[in-house]
Amino acid sequence: MSKIRSKKTKLEELVRKYLFSKGFRYRINDKRYPGTPDIVLPKYHTIIFVNGCFWHGHENCKAAKLPKTNTELWKNKILNNIARDKKNIEKLKNEKWKVIIIWQCEINTKNNREKRLELLINEINN
Repeated sequence: MSKIRSKKTKLEELVRKYLFSKGFRYRINDKRYPGTPDIVLPKYHTIIFVNGCFWHGHENCKAAKLPKTNTELWKNKILNNIARDKKNIEKLKNEKWKVIIIWQCEINTKNNREKRLELLINEINN
């Protein structure tokens, strides 16, 4: 698990490069906000989390399937992650931030990626 990155993942880089190419400027991993968001767009009062399906327990996703060994440990860990995420998102929304979550499975394949990133731009602007 020590080899798993929590910051500057390939998926985050991909989303950040796309946003930058579209003229958006942002902060990354800003510790001033609950949950240390992956991307903060202050001008749009928007926060973006790029979540791995397994680590954040994406419902109805193949990538979020629990391992067959040490299942209880993983189940507890992921449930704790889900609870922490909900708490942080609620805090951000109470502070009037728009919170957008991008899931790993949404941008893993090229076809999905283009659609999801276009949708992201619409979500930010609305």
